[in-house]
Amino acid sequence: MEAAAEIASRIADEIAALPRRDTASERTVRRRWSKALRPAAASEVLAVAEAFEARADQMGKWIAYELIRFHPAAFAAVGEAQIEGFGRRAQSWYAVDALGTILTGPLWAKRRLADAQVEAWSWTDDRWLRRSALVATVGLNALSSGGPSDAARTLPICRRLAADRDDMVVKALSWALRVLAQRDRPAVEAFLAEMDAVLPARAKREVRHKLATGLKTPRKG
Repeated sequence: MEAAAEIASRIADEIAALPRRDTASERTVRRRWSKALRPAAASEVLAVAEAFEARADQMGKWIAYELIRFHPAAFAAVGEAQIEGFGRRAQSWYAVDALGTILTGPLWAKRRLADAQVEAWSWTDDRWLRRSALVATVGLNALSSGGPSDAARTLPICRRLAADRDDMVVKALSWALRVLAQRDRPAVEAFLAEMDAVLPARAKREVRHKLATGLKTPRKG
């Protein structure tokens, strides 16, 4: 197989040459490369993904995450050190949310990511890692659709960040609770009552509206 850096460069060139840069067009490229890389060893796919992620801008890092997620052997082999590196280089809501829903949450759901790693992110001074801790719970609970929630791992992260007033964290806290509410309404209602004096007004408003109507915000008109 070609060197990982060369393949990453080819993927980047194909994306740059697209007549229109949007998620659907870029995903077409990613799917084509996932098919081409299907016979490759896990270590090779991980190397390609890491090489691509290192050169990608914040809006493009999700492609690297999907290269791993949709190669079963690579997804089974990706380690905590690699996720930690991805997490520290995700410095935008776009990259953070992609990482949490594509890799971190699903890995955590499968017990492939230690609770301590996500908890450590929630204690950091880095706003994006704090958001990553919350978004990981989104991926965690979304994966359990149709089954039990994981309130036991979700709510301690939400509790720790309930007093955080960074806008990126507040929005992620609301998201985390709204997704959990779809799986475990009583747990979220109890949490809202317990933390009423601490939670940001925005999070309380959005989560309560979700509980009452199924929507994040009221319909206009």
